[in-house]
Amino acid sequence: MGLIKAAASAIGSTLHDQWKEAIRCEDMGNDILMVKKTTDTGVITNKSTIIVGPGQCAVIYDNGRIIDATAEDGFYTFDTSSSPSFFGGQFGAVFKEMWQRFTFGGGTAKEQAVFFFNLKEIIDNKFGTPSPIPFQDWSHPIPNQMTNTITPLRVKIKCFGTYTFSIDNPAIFMSRLAGTADVYKTAQVVEQLKSEVIAVFQNVTNELGTSEHKVPVLEMPSQTDEIRAMMDEKVFDEKIRERGLRIESFAVESVTLDEESEKKIDDYELSSNAYMQQGKMVSSYADAVKGAAENENGAMNGFMGIGMMNMATGNAVNNMVGGAFTNTENSRIDLSNEQPVQETTETSEKVEEWTCKKCGKVITGKFCEDCGEPKPKKYKCDKCGWEPKADLEIPPKFCANCGDPFNENDEI
Repeated sequence: MGLIKAAASAIGSTLHDQWKEAIRCEDMGNDILMVKKTTDTGVITNKSTIIVGPGQCAVIYDNGRIIDATAEDGFYTFDTSSSPSFFGGQFGAVFKEMWQRFTFGGGTAKEQAVFFFNLKEIIDNKFGTPSPIPFQDWSHPIPNQMTNTITPLRVKIKCFGTYTFSIDNPAIFMSRLAGTADVYKTAQVVEQLKSEVIAVFQNVTNELGTSEHKVPVLEMPSQTDEIRAMMDEKVFDEKIRERGLRIESFAVESVTLDEESEKKIDDYELSSNAYMQQGKMVSSYADAVKGAAENENGAMNGFMGIGMMNMATGNAVNNMVGGAFTNTENSRIDLSNEQPVQETTETSEKVEEWTCKKCGKVITGKFCEDCGEPKPKKYKCDKCGWEPKADLEIPPKFCANCGDPFNENDEI
């Protein structure tokens, strides 16, 4: 038994009168995925016609077996004497597998039907994240001065959008979901799809937030093509495909930040602006000092202006740039040719650290505070300045550079 496609010339001709009965399915729209059609007797008469509309797939069912199928629209004659034709189009291999393997229990002794599948894209399915999901926002990078790298600002977002899907494999869809139901509606699967789509979207956001893509958080709605390609490449919708369905398009309509993330970004912007302003103030301060030193009318007038600037700007700039001037050694500014400014020099005793060769502790005193080991003595030739190794217990007898004898005065 199988389907024979009727010639276009036969449609509407006298052959039409010879067709005993016609089985067809009206347009299923967006709400129905599969419909079962049969006759009043439950038997499809030989030479009956089966009409397959655009965007439909027809599967012929006979007493628990799939005997033929087609995804090509047109008029077909059901012939009990012919073998399966499998006018399958893109589902040829699928239909052959259905014919060879698929059986359904509970069939009557003689039950025949045509199952029509909706192959059109099911549109306007809404999705939204029920709670905020994490995202790495590279549009607000955080520098790490220790490693000389940057890390993204971690935020949480809520997303809303739409997706479309279609039946990708009628055989799997029939065996996993629809079975031999009289009608299988979109509403029966869309709620499950919605939760799985959100899981898919979570994987997409994780990928968009990697260092490879670095998509700014609020630019995600413009990444529709990238999301589609990414889903195909990574097969993020694998669970959905296992039901014979496929996500066709995925559009993010809006992205919103949770309250904590909004505050993070606000603080980030304020910090960035303050940093830029402080940088400008430091630059202006340095220019003012330079101008004061070069002031032909007297440096004192210029520095009086800087003092007023300090009062106006507060301690922030002083803390940032004060060290550039207070730590300058041997600095001198002549206010006149007769009276030099008193020279100020800040000195601090440098504390030398050494490692105890006995216990390995790092020490700053003369003896190890753990084991009492004395600090190794250092020697230096008072004639040429040559220094032997610091860990010598006794000084060498002669300088290895000039030959001058070593004595107690050579200890440093």
